[in-house]
Amino acid sequence: MKIIAAYLLALLGGKTSPTAEDIKTILGAVGAEADEDMLKLLLKEVQGKDITELIASGREKLASVPSGGGGAVAVAAPAGVAAPAAAEAKKEEKIEEKEESDDDMGFSLFD
Repeated sequence: MKIIAAYLLALLGGKTSPTAEDIKTILGAVGAEADEDMLKLLLKEVQGKDITELIASGREKLASVPSGGGGAVAVAAPAGVAAPAAAEAKKEEKIEEKEESDDDMGFSLFD
């Protein structure tokens, strides 16, 4: 990802076709190193292509990727299993709160 970011920074800096040395210079300025294989692969893949078209096609591909949150796990779990676990967690929380209030032994800070 850092190689791609450096490539895009070189483009923003005015380079129409950034070279491996341009990318290495950008990464070196922040103390990062470039993996030679990944660098060659990136330059091979973007050679002769318009970056705006590449970004647009990438957005289209990402739009088709499902991006659900953690709720899918709860939906997939059997209802009988998920409900008792949630009830046990609530009970444990109530017990913990009660224990914390016992720590002061009935005295408050302002007594």
